[in-house]
Amino acid sequence: MKKGFIFFCLSLLAATSVLAQERIGSAPSTVDEVIWVVGDEAILLSDVERVRTQMGRVNGNPYCVIPENLAIQKLFIHQAEIDSIEANEETVNRYVEAQIAEWLQTAGSKEKLEEYRNMTMTQIREETYDLVKDNQLMRQVREHLTKDIKVTPAEVRHFFKDFPEDSLPLIPTQVEVELLAEHPRVQAEEIDRIKGLLRDYTDRINSGEMTFSVMARMFSEDVTSARQGGEMDYMSKAELDPAFANVAWSLTDPKKVSKIVESQYGYHIIQLVDKRGDKLKLRHILKRPHVDQKDIDAALLRLDSITKDIRDGKFTFEDAATALSDDKDSRNNRGLMFNVVYDEISEERIRTSRFKMGELPAEIARVVEGLDVGEISKPFTMMDKSGKEQCCVVKLKSRIKAHPATITEDFQVLSQIVRNRRSEEFLDNWIREKQRTTYVRINPEWVNCEFKYPNWVTD
Repeated sequence: MKKGFIFFCLSLLAATSVLAQERIGSAPSTVDEVIWVVGDEAILLSDVERVRTQMGRVNGNPYCVIPENLAIQKLFIHQAEIDSIEANEETVNRYVEAQIAEWLQTAGSKEKLEEYRNMTMTQIREETYDLVKDNQLMRQVREHLTKDIKVTPAEVRHFFKDFPEDSLPLIPTQVEVELLAEHPRVQAEEIDRIKGLLRDYTDRINSGEMTFSVMARMFSEDVTSARQGGEMDYMSKAELDPAFANVAWSLTDPKKVSKIVESQYGYHIIQLVDKRGDKLKLRHILKRPHVDQKDIDAALLRLDSITKDIRDGKFTFEDAATALSDDKDSRNNRGLMFNVVYDEISEERIRTSRFKMGELPAEIARVVEGLDVGEISKPFTMMDKSGKEQCCVVKLKSRIKAHPATITEDFQVLSQIVRNRRSEEFLDNWIREKQRTTYVRINPEWVNCEFKYPNWVTD
C-alpha cells in the first residue's frame, strides 16, 4: 500500500448526468447507474466520478481509462477471494485513522471536513476503509502472483547489453555517515514534575473522574496512539521496549493502571485492554521530560571539545563513538549508521551502510550536504527516533556521487528493473487471460473507447 493517496473530493453526484452527457453524447436517465459489470461486481458512474476527482488530470479520456482501471481492480480483488488472501485489518485501520487525522488537521474541524466532502464522518471513514483495503488486496495479489519470478545475472547482463549509457537508470548520490550523539542531562526536578503529572492522571482515572482513553487523548505525547485513546495494536513482548514490556505483562486487571515506568521514549502509565495469545492490546499515556536550554548548551560544548581532540589526533572519531555515543545502534558499529531497506529481489529487509540523501534524518542530511569526505561537522541538535532531543556530530565517511547504473556496481538495482519488467509482462498476460474467463458487461454508450486491453468487448 503506497502512501500519498489524495482522497479529498467534492461530491459531484448532482453533476454526473451532465458530465456523462459530455462523455457519451446523451444524458443517462438517472444521476447514478451501473455502467460496467465485472464478474458479479458492478462499477457505478459515481465510482468513476469519485476517482476522476481524486486523480485530477488523467492521461487519456477519463471515462475510458478510469472504468478500465476499476475493472482491472475487480479482477485482482476477485483473485484475492480465490486465493484466500485477506487484508490486514489492523494495518488498514491504522492507515485510515492516520489519513483521516491528517484531513481533519488540514480542514480545521470535523464539521468543515464533512462540509467539504459532503459526507458524514462515518461515510468518510467507510469509503476510505474500502479504498485502502482494496488497494492493499491488489498489492498482495500482485506480489503473490509474481513471487516466483526470478532473474539470473546472465538475464540482467543480456537485458542491458545494448543499452546506451544515457538510457541507463541514474543511481542517486549515496553516503556513509558516522554519528556521535549525546542526550542532554534532564534535571531531577523535571523528572519529578513528569512523575507527579502521571500520578495525578492515575488518581483521576481510579476515582472515575476521567477514563484512561479521555486522559490519553488530552495529555499523551504519543500522538499516534493518543488519537485512539492511548490504544496500541496487539504486540508481542519482543516488539516493545523491555522496561515497558515487563510492566505491561504484569498487568492482569483491565481496570487497573500500572505503576509509572521509564522507557527509552519517556515515562508512561499503562492499562491492559485485551490479551490474544502471546500478544497484548494496551493503552498508555506518555510524557516526555523537558530539557533545559542550558543542558543542551552544555552537551553541545562537550561535543565541541571531543571533536577538537579528534582533530588534534588524540583519538579517532570511531573510538569516540564507540566509547561515548548515546546512539546504541551506531555505537555498536563504531559510529557507522546503518540503513534498513527492503530488497525486492530477496524479499527481505537488509542492512546497508549506504543512504540516499532522502533516507537520512532531515537534520543529518542538511549537515552532510555541506561536508567533504572525512570532515566532521559542528555540533547540532535533532530528535532521535524515540522522540528525545539529542546533540550530535557526524563524520562523512564516503560519498558515492550520482551516476548511471553499471552491472558491476549496481547489480541489485538493475536486477530489480529486469524483474519488474518480467512481473509486468506476467501480469499483463494474466489480465488478458482473466478477461477471457470472466463475465464482463459494458453499457453500450460506454463501449466506444480505445482500451489498453481491448478484449473487454467481444463480438
